[in-house]
Amino acid sequence: MAVYTEISDEELDALLDQYDLGQALSCKGIAEGVENSNFLLHTDAGYYILTLYEKRVSKPDLPFFLGLMEHLATHGFISPTPITAADGETLKEVAGRPAAIIEFLDGRSVKRVYPQHCALLGETLAQLHTIGSNGFDLTRANTLSLSSWRSLFESCAASHHGELHPEVFSEIESEISYLESHWPKKLPSGVIHADLFPDNIFFLNDQVSGVIDYYFACNDFFAYDVAICLNAWCFESDDSFNITKARKLLIGYRGIRDISEEELNFLPLLCRGAAIRFLLTRLYDWLNQIEGALVKPKDPLEYFRKLQFHQAVKTVASYGLD
Repeated sequence: MAVYTEISDEELDALLDQYDLGQALSCKGIAEGVENSNFLLHTDAGYYILTLYEKRVSKPDLPFFLGLMEHLATHGFISPTPITAADGETLKEVAGRPAAIIEFLDGRSVKRVYPQHCALLGETLAQLHTIGSNGFDLTRANTLSLSSWRSLFESCAASHHGELHPEVFSEIESEISYLESHWPKKLPSGVIHADLFPDNIFFLNDQVSGVIDYYFACNDFFAYDVAICLNAWCFESDDSFNITKARKLLIGYRGIRDISEEELNFLPLLCRGAAIRFLLTRLYDWLNQIEGALVKPKDPLEYFRKLQFHQAVKTVASYGLD
């Protein structure tokens, strides 16, 4: 979450006139994340999240994102529900941006990840995969998967002016070529979150209380989503890999949805792909910073170091499974 676009009082009042939420009592920007402008909105009816969609979020994709959230919540998953306006729509416009008001969920993200968090994450991710792929008819291709990585790399290389050592770029290009040649053609797939980092899952009383930020959700391999989580949750601040956290994550996931032997065999490669995906998007954001945004770009080299770990992995045993 972040703030790129400010909202005037008049614009906010005009938006709320379309809902049955009463008047705005406060609307404060949330300076986290990197994709959209987000505000904690307090009205006579309670607390909500107001999101203005920017950057990589394409307006035609919004019915998928909002529909998925509603589908998940309706079927018992801990997803916030988009609020419906008086005309029956959940998507509006404010300050020249597509916008939605989303249910506020209690809980908070953890600043320090422990193995028990990873176990709950695994269970939650498997529940999302199971519910999201059962009865939800909308589909969306993963626009930040394998087919996009080379063009994204070339864009970064073109805007790069010596900030990174040339060998880093050379290794990234070589890795993309390797992944293009070895990426699996077919694995169990369906709706995935594709961005389930620690700041996108809330905990309350030692349980998961909410999963948020579905704006990279898409249809792709389930195991690729697992790989994203292994990258995001199982490395320590010194870049060492915590095999205990990985084991807890995978065992938690398998308790809800089994992972096939083929998926496990491809997991090291999928982890490399997930590392490349976030390395490239972080690098792009770092090289193309938006002036005035209340957000600091994240270190892209963190994912270069994670990539190097996964390149040395031979079997899933390195992730804690026999």
